[in-house]
This record gives sequence, structure tokens and C-alpha cells, in this order.
Amino acid sequence: MNDAVQTQQNISDIGIESNAETDQYLTFIMADEEYGVDILRVQEIRGWDTVTPIPNTPEYIKGVINLRGTIVPIVDLRTRFNLETIEYSQTTVVIVLKVMGKETERVMGIVVDAVSDVYNIESTDMKPAPDFGSVVNIEFVSGLATVMEKMLIILDIDLMLNSEDLAAIDNH
Repeated sequence: MNDAVQTQQNISDIGIESNAETDQYLTFIMADEEYGVDILRVQEIRGWDTVTPIPNTPEYIKGVINLRGTIVPIVDLRTRFNLETIEYSQTTVVIVLKVMGKETERVMGIVVDAVSDVYNIESTDMKPAPDFGSVVNIEFVSGLATVMEKMLIILDIDLMLNSEDLAAIDNH
């Protein structure tokens, strides 16, 4: 039996149906909440390491790293989301993502507390983010999904990592 047939057989054995309406999301933990990003945008996951700070950038931009010749801005999502700041630990990681802008594609990293899992989510299981009015800014949330009795917050990384504030990095 060839590998593709064997893989499809294994997927069927565990009850996961493979179809065009299912997307995979890498999930991570921040402040006891689980967030997800489209796994096709994830380039790599790295342990936390020091960064080179860039002057006159927003507080949530930790700095930049040189990743095999590419300068990669690093965003602390806890600070970006106005969550309590904690010390980085052994589980703190940088998720390196491909972010699509209006006319450009860039590579950026996000610092998160820990990586959690990869989930298959059917498009029919994705619910829109609730409207809180102007009290809560949910512009970076593309949807919510319930997986194994827990709520996942699916992020729109293109919107979250292409704000005007981040344009300051491009000007340095």
C-alpha cells in the first residue's frame, strides 16, 4: 500500500474526514485562553531567544531577529492584546508566520506562552465573533470554534500584523 493511501486510511481510522471544507489551525495558549492561526501560514516554531530592539516602535514590538538572512519583526501578543505581562519561560515560543499585506508578503514572529495543538476545523463549525459594540475591539478575531468542548479563538493574522503601527518597522 502506498504512503498516501496508508495516510488516508489512518485518518479515516481516527474519524477525521479529509475534505476541502476543513482547515487546520495551530493553536497556542495565552493567559489560559487558546488561540488559533491557519497552519498554512506557520513557517516555523522557535524557542524564545533574545531580539534586537528597534527604537521608537510600539511597546508590543519586541524587536527583530535575523532568520537565515531575513529580518523578522517579533510581536509580543500578550502586550498587543493588553494582557498581563509575564516572564518568558521554557514553554514560551515564537511562531514565525507568513503575513499577507495589501501589496506585500512579510514574515513576522509572535511570542506566545506555549504551543498547544493542531486541530481540523470544518468551515461549518466556525462561528463569527460576537459583536460587543465599541466596548471590546475584536477586529483581529476571524471566528470562534468549539473543539473537544473548549472554545478556540481564531485570529486574523493578516489584519492583526498589518496595522499602521507595524509600518514603523518598515521605515527603520
